[in-house]
Amino acid sequence: MNVHSQLIHSLEARYYTDPAHFEREKDGLLARTWQFAGHASLLQKPGDYFTVDIAGESIVCLKDREGVLRAYFNVCQHRAHQLVQGEGNTKLLVCPYHSWTYELTGGLRSGPNVKSVPGFDRNQICLSTVQIEDFCGFLFVNLDRDAKPMDEWFPNVREELRSFVPHIDRLQPLEWVDIEENCNWKVSVENYSECYHCPINHPTFATGVIKPETYDIQPQGYCLRHTTECQNLERMTYEIDLNSNEHAGDYSSWFLWPLFSFQVYPGNILNTYHWRAVDVDHVVVWRGWYTIDGVDSEVVRRLAVQDRSTTVEEDIYLVESVQRGLKSRGYKPGPLVLDPACGVHSEHSVQALQSWMRDA
Repeated sequence: MNVHSQLIHSLEARYYTDPAHFEREKDGLLARTWQFAGHASLLQKPGDYFTVDIAGESIVCLKDREGVLRAYFNVCQHRAHQLVQGEGNTKLLVCPYHSWTYELTGGLRSGPNVKSVPGFDRNQICLSTVQIEDFCGFLFVNLDRDAKPMDEWFPNVREELRSFVPHIDRLQPLEWVDIEENCNWKVSVENYSECYHCPINHPTFATGVIKPETYDIQPQGYCLRHTTECQNLERMTYEIDLNSNEHAGDYSSWFLWPLFSFQVYPGNILNTYHWRAVDVDHVVVWRGWYTIDGVDSEVVRRLAVQDRSTTVEEDIYLVESVQRGLKSRGYKPGPLVLDPACGVHSEHSVQALQSWMRDA
């Protein structure tokens, strides 16, 4: 047998460059997976709501009068006008077009002159619901009504996050950093999901936070779990109380397929990545930084600046170069480096990602 034929090759370029493939992803993959919608701090009081675009659909997320989280397609069931924009607080959802009015529980309450219509039954009309889950204070939605719960997709992640960030329920966003990348979302996600490139391209991260030789990434359901030993903790730019809890000196990351990652720095500092696929050639990476009760922190703000000027800036150059290369007629997908021992110089995590991409 030809040994070369046994090698596992990367995905063909069309997966990343074909606009028609991106449209199929919006109808399929992106509409049938758990997508980050917003932080739970946006829905603190009954009647609080916000809107978000997921897979080409506008979704409204809210907290009803009983404190129950709900999500709906943001469209009136009368003549399809969008119900609300942005975020706010409301007792009812009132369509701006003809004032059809819905309860926060989704049912139609009233509409001008509808009682004059023979046989009209408002109890038969309600907003189209969307699955929503609170995952450690982060709200995710899934447009697939039959989707399994997040704990089945991402086993043990909820418990692990709580052990690495004991105060996660009190966290609120302090800072959002938007990073535009001229590449397909999968190029950016693949780059995040391997550290084969880290020692070469990320000197600050590879010498100041992690020990590259201990870095490993393993599938955990539809999660890619990043683990590593840390180094130079005494040289960190902020103080760390190593006795405060068992993971105070640790770094770890949980990438939730397909577009979100939790990342914990030493000192139990949480930050997140949220990829927002714009079109086949563009993605916006939303970097979130959090503190207890959203209290200002010079340490976290400094970390956000350092991260943006080092690792993030380095990655922008890499992923945009890959996107250009994928369009070259000289590119033929090469074999992935799959080390049976895994480790930092293996691309087994990319193999897992690409198999999920193929399946989807």
